[in-house]
Amino acid sequence: MNYSTRSNALNQYRQVNVHGSVPEASPYQLVQLLFQGGLDRLATAKACIAENDIAAKARNITKALNIIGELRGSLDLEVGGELAANLDSLYEYMGRRLVEANLHSDVAILNEVSSLLGEIKSAWEAIPADQREPRR
Repeated sequence: MNYSTRSNALNQYRQVNVHGSVPEASPYQLVQLLFQGGLDRLATAKACIAENDIAAKARNITKALNIIGELRGSLDLEVGGELAANLDSLYEYMGRRLVEANLHSDVAILNEVSSLLGEIKSAWEAIPADQREPRR
């Protein structure tokens, strides 16, 4: 994650109102925080649908879309090869599904995207500690 991407991720994470030591976070931790922020926004959007709070639902889905966009934008398609390309496609799919979920207030779609994002988050967290920081 280069400086510009790290700065964008940091700003995106601040915009979703998450607390913690973001300024000191490593690139690995920033991505971890973005995953959690996206999952939190999706959970809140589901609650907003249940409460028929359409405006708050839309705000939270938009924030989740922005987070997924930031995750997608942080991919290095040249260095990441097939894995990065697959993640890029998956993030793009998730974005399309969230637009649909927003249009139809569809909790099932939010559950689908939450599940996909949760799986990626779990894989990210399984990266061995000695491989979490970029090689210099």
